[in-house]
Amino acid sequence: MAGFSPSQLKGKRLSFGRTLSEGVNAHLANEKRMAVFTSGGDAQGMNAALRAIVRLALFHGMKAYAVYEGYQGLVDGGDFIKECDWSTVSNIIQCGGTVIGTARCKEFREREGRLKAAENLITRGINNLAIIGGDGSLTGASIFKEEWSGLVQELLESKRVTEEEAAVCSYLNVVGLVGSIDNDMCGTDMTIGTDSALHRIIEAIDCLSSTASSHQRSFVLEVMGRHCGYLAQTAGIAGGADWVLIPENPPKPGWEDAMCKMITQHRAMGSRLSLVVIAEGAVDTENKPITSQ
Repeated sequence: MAGFSPSQLKGKRLSFGRTLSEGVNAHLANEKRMAVFTSGGDAQGMNAALRAIVRLALFHGMKAYAVYEGYQGLVDGGDFIKECDWSTVSNIIQCGGTVIGTARCKEFREREGRLKAAENLITRGINNLAIIGGDGSLTGASIFKEEWSGLVQELLESKRVTEEEAAVCSYLNVVGLVGSIDNDMCGTDMTIGTDSALHRIIEAIDCLSSTASSHQRSFVLEVMGRHCGYLAQTAGIAGGADWVLIPENPPKPGWEDAMCKMITQHRAMGSRLSLVVIAEGAVDTENKPITSQ
């Protein structure tokens, strides 16, 4: 469907037996609205996810909203929450980062901040929320959902929302898309941003290898991966690293000598370069951090 606009699809018979117009009209009696935002560190692929969410919502007759600047925009409301149409997310699929921005928000960590966020959603009739972010972002969304009923009741009692608005948004649907270049989400093949990050690391290794081989140098490359060594391990395999250090496999005492012995053996066999890849969260068996220093 990516190559068609809603006007081109109008009247087309869909696989489940209804035309797009019929599907849209079926929703108008009980109009559904969805908001989407990106939060935490930016990752390549966020814009593609944003585009997919907005267009799928529109295709199913929902109103779609983009929340700019993450949780901060959710709390501040106003122009930070904007309705989207089909063209809003055109020509963004190839862009890195996030076109709707991301920002840290201390206010959302407090109940009053979450109360403001709930008010901004309820007054717009939005009770479906899609979050593209990492661990902290999705944890915040989980807390928001758990508190939703209490927040609605509090807003109703303080007359910040009407009974009709509260009735429409009596519940909150939340879906989270993991935006984490570390690939640290159990149960998913690859999180948003991982593939692009791995490509950048391999490009860096290729560049380092050329110089290292020319000058018979040794390089230590530290990559992201606080709790997950996927990037370091996979890049090490693909880039032909001599040694890889990851959080999941802390080396035993004396690992330094073992590593140097291995590198020395490789040099004796004719290798002109040495490469060690370290994940940022790597530690030894005594829980001491291992860094590129």
